[in-house]
Amino acid sequence: MNNWYLLYSTKNMVEASILQGMLAENQIPVHVLNKLDSSYPIIGEIELYVPVHLKEIAQTLIHQSLLN
Repeated sequence: MNNWYLLYSTKNMVEASILQGMLAENQIPVHVLNKLDSSYPIIGEIELYVPVHLKEIAQTLIHQSLLN
């Protein structure tokens, strides 16, 4: 994933899904990598990756989304 940037990580699947949908609505491709342990969901995180060339736009959208 050399051309992808780790934009956000969370332990909350609902939060990750909402942010993924918001980015997709703004035509920003998103890869979601679920690293949560299936037996112990408090271990690990869900990571959202976006293309490196779109990271500034994605960061702005995430920031605006989290403030609301």
